[in-house]
Order: sequence, then structure tokens, then C-alpha cells
Amino acid sequence: MRKASDLLKGVVSISTLPGVYLQLSSVVNDPRSSASDVGRVIADDPGLTARLLKLVNSAMYGFPSRIETVSHAISIVGTAQLQDLALATSVIRLFAKVPENLVTMESFWRHSVACGVTARALATRRRESNVERYFVAGLLHDIGRPIMYLQVPEEARVAVMCSRETGRPLFEVEHEVLGFDHSHVGAALLEQWKLPPSLREPVAHHHHPERSLRFPVEAAVVHVADIIANALKLGSSGEPGVPQLAIGAWEAIGLAPAVLTDVMEEAENHYEAAVQVIALDRA
Repeated sequence: MRKASDLLKGVVSISTLPGVYLQLSSVVNDPRSSASDVGRVIADDPGLTARLLKLVNSAMYGFPSRIETVSHAISIVGTAQLQDLALATSVIRLFAKVPENLVTMESFWRHSVACGVTARALATRRRESNVERYFVAGLLHDIGRPIMYLQVPEEARVAVMCSRETGRPLFEVEHEVLGFDHSHVGAALLEQWKLPPSLREPVAHHHHPERSLRFPVEAAVVHVADIIANALKLGSSGEPGVPQLAIGAWEAIGLAPAVLTDVMEEAENHYEAAVQVIALDRA
């Protein structure tokens, strides 16, 4: 029987985590390293430097004065947070050759960014210490779909068309057609990349956050963020409508329903700026 991880075989261009992220991980996890060491790794990649500075100077952060250097960004945002943002601004560039006959990649990444900024807004209201980790989890939640479009295009087309015709959730139809869905493929990719469970679990369980054992809050946040992004119609990853809210997901987040208006407003305000840097700036 075919497994989700089988779809990763032979996809050389996307099977390796961006090299700069691996270098950053090594430096960040080295107790002898300093913020200047992190800055030097980022500075060696001019494109990444430009993207990170654009991002931290965007409406997502709203800093009162302009941040001109990576060292300044590190001092304000933090090393672990900047490492996560480096992953976010690099990973999209690995999916340049995905066929667009089912879903355009611009629309796909717009939805992904919308989920990311919404997850970040929810995490901010929970007063999480690293809201960027939630942003990255939201950004990567559907990362399995481009791999499916690359590796099993005909089966992916059958699933998309069936979902559109019946209005059933695409992830359910994917499971019927393939025996697994995009969340399993995405989780397999993140595991191959050796990314932490705090990212893998929200990707694996963003449709069923109650199944997350170690990071149920993170999974619930991404689940709710995905629903909000679909409801606001900010891009599309192929789902024909708004996914149903899982039982207990909102309670797991632990926020009052009154915050939803502010979260949705913040997501819409920050969405376009993040899209311009992450999804449309492919340099």
C-alpha cells in the first residue's frame, strides 16, 4: 500500500530543506554562538536578507522606526523567531515548477500566508512567546498539496474535481482517492526536513486538532486560522468552501469569541504585506 512519504521520493528540488535554514539551525542551537553569528549566516544570502528586512518593516510588525540591518532585526525579533521567518521566506522558492492546471500557486500561497498571519494573530492574543512559530505552522499547513500536484497529478485532479462537484471537503476526498490526504504528505516532508514537532503536529492535524497529542493548542490555532482564511476568501488551496470547525478546537485555544473580530481585521491588514514579501517576491 502506498504511503504519504512515498510521494517524497525523487522530488530532489523540494526534498532538501533550504541550506540557509540548516546553517541557521546549527548556529542558533550552538550555545557558544552569538547574535552576530546568526547575522553573518543571514548576510551571506542577500536575497534572504532583503526579504527578512522587508518583512520586519511591514505592517505585520508596525515598528515605529525602520529596521535597516539584520543585527537590529535580531535584537528586536529574536534569533529563534528570525530563524523561523527565514524558513517561511525561503521554502516557497522550492515549489517553482508545480503545475497550475488545478490551483494557481499564487492563489495557493496567498491562502497559506493568510492562514499564517491569522495563526500569528491568534497566538499574539494568547501571549505566546514565539508567535512566528505559529505563523510558519500556518504558512506550511497545506504544503503537502503542491507535492501531490507534482507527484500524483491525475489522482489529485480527480480529488479536486470530485470535491468541487459535491462540495465535500477536499481533504476527505483526497483520503478516499489516495488513502491519505495532504496533511499526511506535509507532515512527512517536515519530518524528512527534521523540523520540530511543534511545526509537524499542527501540519499533520490541522483538520483534526483533537488528534494532536503533544501540541494540541498549536494544531487548534492553525485549524481555526485555516477556517478564517477560507471564510475571508484570501487565496485558495483547492478547498471548495469553509471547513467545519472541529469539536473542542475553539475551547483548546482558550480565547473569548469577542477577539475574533480583531483577529480577522488584523489578518486582513497584515495579509497583503506578507504576501508581497513571501509569496510574490520570488527573488
